[in-house]
Amino acid sequence: MEEQVDIQQIKPPTYAKGPVGWLRENLFSPWYNAILTCVALLFLYFVFKGLLTWAFTEAEWNVIPANLQLFAIGPYPRDQVYRIWICLYILSVLLGLSAGVWRGIVQRWTIVVGSILLVFLVIPFEIVQREDSHLVSIEFRFNLIWLIFESRRWLLGDVALLIGAFFLGQRITRLRPWILGGWVLSFPIIMFVLHGFGENAVQTSMWGGLLLTLILAVFGIVVSFPLGVFLALCRQSKLPAIKWVSTFYIETVRGVPLITILFMGSVLIPIFIPYFTIDQVLRMMVAITLFSAAYMAENVRGGLQAIPRGQHEAAQAVGLNYVQSMMFIVLPQALRSVIPAIVGQFIALFKDTSLVYIIGLIDLFGVAKSIITNPVWLGRHVEVYIFIALIYFSFCYAMSKASQEIEADLGVGKH
Repeated sequence: MEEQVDIQQIKPPTYAKGPVGWLRENLFSPWYNAILTCVALLFLYFVFKGLLTWAFTEAEWNVIPANLQLFAIGPYPRDQVYRIWICLYILSVLLGLSAGVWRGIVQRWTIVVGSILLVFLVIPFEIVQREDSHLVSIEFRFNLIWLIFESRRWLLGDVALLIGAFFLGQRITRLRPWILGGWVLSFPIIMFVLHGFGENAVQTSMWGGLLLTLILAVFGIVVSFPLGVFLALCRQSKLPAIKWVSTFYIETVRGVPLITILFMGSVLIPIFIPYFTIDQVLRMMVAITLFSAAYMAENVRGGLQAIPRGQHEAAQAVGLNYVQSMMFIVLPQALRSVIPAIVGQFIALFKDTSLVYIIGLIDLFGVAKSIITNPVWLGRHVEVYIFIALIYFSFCYAMSKASQEIEADLGVGKH
């Protein structure tokens, strides 16, 4: 008879440490870590105690809702604000369709955008006036309340279009080429809608605030990327003339500050093209794009040099010519490896748009400067600067987070 062995089921070991275990291991494990943690906590306590006390008891945040329109669109005429909402509707439809068709990261960020729109839809805006000041008139307060009411109606329609386009994209997947074409045509259409024509045209000198900042940044990002790739490929060319011209341009632009390029674009473009009237906003778009393309070219060139020579030889072995091997083999790998550097350049470009204030354009930073010089809001510069700093941080953090998600989806750093 075989003996029966009592087999006990052993549970797998647990690696969960819990919050107390994590704190003990990471913050209080050696004695010097515990001391550093206590010192850091005391430092944060004294710093944030004063900051939070000022933010909730001393700061006058009514400067933000009272000037919300200026922050958003600058001096853009109030009776033409419907054009901006039309542009937002176009972008919402394209974003919803893209999320429904491609899913993945596009869908996740569409949900984030929709959530932000819903927050703005339900947040209670209140127009506050200081009791010791009568500079804010009743007419101004009435117009501002009317503006908030109208904005909520437009915002509700924007949310409805975003949701409707998302479900439409889920049902009709053959819209992909049309959606891509829509994104390509969206920028010139938006520029046309914002400017208009005839008697109702709104000159670009009336564009400002976050609207102008986003226009300059989006144009610079979209155009400087392919231009930078082209310059990087030209610098890698075996033809001396192409290589020397590209190298001279890249090194020259990278050797001067952006403000110099902006002044040159403002002054020299009308001299070189005297037969066409190019407004200031378009000149700044060209200057920012040309400046960013030089840095983008160096980022892409670094990725190209990181690709092993065997990839080029393997592409030639299967019968691909130079253009095909670059487009389908080498360039995708190079761009994949330099995603952090490319997105870092995009973030720097977005922040550098604030320099157009020196040229005379009223971007987001220019609006802030005009508000704090208003006698009504004297002494409120800290609140205004904190608000625009949060706006810049939000957009830059969103680009950084999107970059991290793209890297995770592509498996950057895992192999």
